[in-house]
Amino acid sequence: MNALLLRNGRIIDPANRRDETADLAIVDGRIAPAIPTDAQFEEIDCSGLVVAPGLIDLHVHLREPGQSAKETIATGARAAAAGGFTSVVCMPNTSPAVDNPSVVTWIREKAEREACVNVFTTGAITKSIAGEELAPIGSMARAGVVALTDDGHCVQNHELMRRALEYARMFQLPVLDHCQDYSLVGKGVMHEGYWSTVLGLPGWPSAGEEVIVMRNILLAELCGTPIHCQHVSSGGGVRLIREARARGAPISGEACPHHIALTDKSLEGYDTNFKMNPPLRAEADVDALIGGIADGTISILASDHAPHCGYEKEVEFDMAPFGIVGLETELGLFIDILVHKKKAIDLPRLIAMLTVEPARLLRLDRGALSPGAHADVTLIDPNLEWKVDPGAFQSRSANTPFAGWELKGRAVRTIVGGKTVWAA
Repeated sequence: MNALLLRNGRIIDPANRRDETADLAIVDGRIAPAIPTDAQFEEIDCSGLVVAPGLIDLHVHLREPGQSAKETIATGARAAAAGGFTSVVCMPNTSPAVDNPSVVTWIREKAEREACVNVFTTGAITKSIAGEELAPIGSMARAGVVALTDDGHCVQNHELMRRALEYARMFQLPVLDHCQDYSLVGKGVMHEGYWSTVLGLPGWPSAGEEVIVMRNILLAELCGTPIHCQHVSSGGGVRLIREARARGAPISGEACPHHIALTDKSLEGYDTNFKMNPPLRAEADVDALIGGIADGTISILASDHAPHCGYEKEVEFDMAPFGIVGLETELGLFIDILVHKKKAIDLPRLIAMLTVEPARLLRLDRGALSPGAHADVTLIDPNLEWKVDPGAFQSRSANTPFAGWELKGRAVRTIVGGKTVWAA
């Protein structure tokens, strides 16, 4: 019998509305309903720690197949574990794209062999993520995708998007959408505003996001298929989602740490580690995004972990790829900013946004500490002070704007299936 006893921790399990100091027993990879008297336990003293369901990040780029110089399934999984995440959902903009069941199967089998955390995969909405022809949604659903998305790109043809939603509904798959109107965004590389004018860089207006958010709301209401707006960054996007949810539209949104921690002013040094898609926006947008998290408009938190090789970022700002790594800094930033500094939400709500909320959206059997559930557990020290050191990252890449930041709060142990896969 493989048995582990977590003693004296503050158990926060939002799925079961549980918040108490107690012991948690794990037997043979499952949460035990009670502490067995006949088991020989390995004990861990969790005094001063939060015992939470294993955290879930539903927006991660693992780069395999085809881009393993940036990240692999194995290194991305180790980065997730070091960040406190027991489950990640990988995006399909790989090479080749995840647009057919054979690639889905390849990723699932490789993850089963090499990943130390649970890896779920999405499937592309369109073939080659080109936005022109629907991918084989039914066969990908049978192969095991948990959602559909063309992340990194956005379907511009509204009629094609409607048909995708109708097919997705047949297979009970949510659709995750990267909200970007190409004609409005043009060649923009940063938020359109004061700082884009000062820095002489092509601007990317908030309307380029908000037009697609509005399109998604209308199509979600028309088709009855849930649409999840990825990495919402603009105040207008938050407002549109708030109004739509108030009238019952099946729409949701997520926030990433960089969009609440940084603004477009951060780009004044032309550091390409601050270049991301969608871009860092103005202070008013940051305030609106935090307000949307506080009032429940934004229901899920995610990293948009996007690793790149160092040499790819060491070019002119216009030429650099969008994106930063995020798995290992995500939890610390969210706790530090949302719980400690802004006091926008409390710790139980933050944990809910990283566990039961993504699990509910994607219909995953994770994110809870119910008796008999998978023993995926994250131990968190919400008051631990630490400094971000990219040299210590488990990820293969280190493209982060947060090097040297001092944060309060982080995961100290990650348990998957009852086994510790990372510990501080």
